[in-house]
Amino acid sequence: MLKFTNTRRGVFGLLAASTMAMGLGTLAFADGHQILDDIHFLIPGGAGGGWDGTARGVGEALTESGLIGSASFENMSGGGGGTAIGYLLENADSLEGTLMVNSTPIVIRSLTGVFPHNFRDLTLVAGTIGDYAAIVVPAGSDISTMDDFLAVYDADPAGTPIGGGSVPGGMDHLVAAMVMEASGRDALGVNYIPYDAGGTAMAALLSGEIKALSTGFSEAVDLANQGEVKIIGITADARVDAAPEAMTMMEQGIDTTFVNWRGFFGAPRMSDEKLAQYQAAIAAMYDTEEWEAVRARNGWVNIHNPGDDFRVFLEEQETVIGDLMTKLGFL
Repeated sequence: MLKFTNTRRGVFGLLAASTMAMGLGTLAFADGHQILDDIHFLIPGGAGGGWDGTARGVGEALTESGLIGSASFENMSGGGGGTAIGYLLENADSLEGTLMVNSTPIVIRSLTGVFPHNFRDLTLVAGTIGDYAAIVVPAGSDISTMDDFLAVYDADPAGTPIGGGSVPGGMDHLVAAMVMEASGRDALGVNYIPYDAGGTAMAALLSGEIKALSTGFSEAVDLANQGEVKIIGITADARVDAAPEAMTMMEQGIDTTFVNWRGFFGAPRMSDEKLAQYQAAIAAMYDTEEWEAVRARNGWVNIHNPGDDFRVFLEEQETVIGDLMTKLGFL
């Protein structure tokens, strides 16, 4: 049986340790004065997904705390995030005022060859938050626990599709495969249906196209609070305050935990001055009430690994995730 626990601890342990490494820029701007006039956030997927929520949540906290003057947002779907990366690379000289949000898929899709580029081709600004994964079903479903879902799945694996807002072999697929493998099922037998971003995948769930959805915890919480879905399992070590009724995989006998980082990247050749301003704004954000409100309602984990610490973490994750994907047959 696959255990992702050790993998997760290795990756997330490095990430969490980096929260202690606050950049020098933080000290210069700790008084809360405005650091930047504006930031334009580039979101590689559609509305309603984890990237969208992270960019807009960070923009909200930065503007409402006064650390930046204004924030604007642009959704650029396509290629599992590759369209936005290509745009950032091709127009680098005119996009110094733009930050692109991304997460574990930038590593996964480079490993699988979906992207011709990887994180090394961009300016690494900072890892910012962690988001657990969740499996959800429609609110009106007879399924309420992972045991319920597994019983339905065992009766008809092919007729029990699990959807996600990422490409085959992407983050949502990988999480579904890990969970099913840890439950004693064949990870490669999962009928995974990909959608472009979490919002589209959630619509497919609610319309009955798929039986369950593999998604980010923060996305699941929003829909659960609106009474549209039930969360039947999360990949946290313990229950999360944002959704205290949601059971962990561990307490349901499925030995797997996982947290997906999200962070920000800039165009290549960004000036040192601009990079320092971005990093200072993000670092100072953690000490604001506005950020805590955004973080708490989404159930995010606070992380912070700017610059070189971010690079070290990503290189470590590249190795760990690559080994895991090889084990599962995705590479």
